[in-house]
Amino acid sequence: MPTPPRLSLLDRSRTRVGEPDGIALHRTVARARRCEELGYHRFWVAEHHGVPGVASGSPAVLLAAIGAATARIRIGSGGVMLPNHAPLVVAEQFLVLAGLHPGRVDLGVGRSLGFTAAVRRALRADSEAAVRFAEDLTELRAYLSGDGPITARPAVDPPPPVFVLAMTRGLEIAAAAGLPAVVGGPALRDIEALQRYRDAVGPDVPLIVSADIVIADSRERARELLLPEAWAMVRSRETGVFAPLEPVETVLAQSPTARQRERIEAWLAGTIHGTADEVAEQLHDLLDRTGAEEVMATTSTYADADRDAADAALAEVMARVG
Repeated sequence: MPTPPRLSLLDRSRTRVGEPDGIALHRTVARARRCEELGYHRFWVAEHHGVPGVASGSPAVLLAAIGAATARIRIGSGGVMLPNHAPLVVAEQFLVLAGLHPGRVDLGVGRSLGFTAAVRRALRADSEAAVRFAEDLTELRAYLSGDGPITARPAVDPPPPVFVLAMTRGLEIAAAAGLPAVVGGPALRDIEALQRYRDAVGPDVPLIVSADIVIADSRERARELLLPEAWAMVRSRETGVFAPLEPVETVLAQSPTARQRERIEAWLAGTIHGTADEVAEQLHDLLDRTGAEEVMATTSTYADADRDAADAALAEVMARVG
């Protein structure tokens, strides 16, 4: 009998207009506790630097707080941007987390550099950093397993599993390394690349698909709940600044240009939203199309109550998706 698909969540500690950034961090920790109660499999956090709309630039530090506030749910990074760090430092951070929270820690890594030139300079990122990703990934795994040129501490057996956040090139790297991949955005539509990955790693290596997912009483209301994130994404294309979330009512009162409306609709087309039955159908299609074993929601809403209701509704829907 096939194993039911798992449900996980990536929380980016999104800030809100008019709030101190620290509130977003407390909100993330509280959300992790709720996701554990709802039966989510993993709770991951992200790495962003110098972004007004995201409070956390340090996944390892935030995960230490989340691990202390939870007991069972797996915790991890979605992800640590490996070009920004020495592999040894990343290995040490996640070995410490694994020592504190045995059997619960995941290490998701990505290839992205800083969002702006100023951030890349501040991170001391060079033009070859992303090119070295496969080599750095090999070095990182050696430190985690105790096979590196020096022994990273603490020694943890087994070490945290490594996942690759992947677009097409990332899928190729994950396949060559035999590692599980986390795929979102346009890469979800590249069925040929996904199949090549599957053929390379075999059926026992999990594939996780990620998307913004919102369930509400109607498709129209679910769409409205996604608009603050959509508006921030569209405005970032024009200003270079990914801003804090604004209330739904504020976004609805905007008068977007034709180009902005086009970009909003394009972003919404890549999400999964609607009533419980509509989302269940969309998730069935996504899992059938990709062959994934796990769904990772990446949803942010402005209001806490809307977020909590959507998280709970998604847990109920996934319990009958398989």
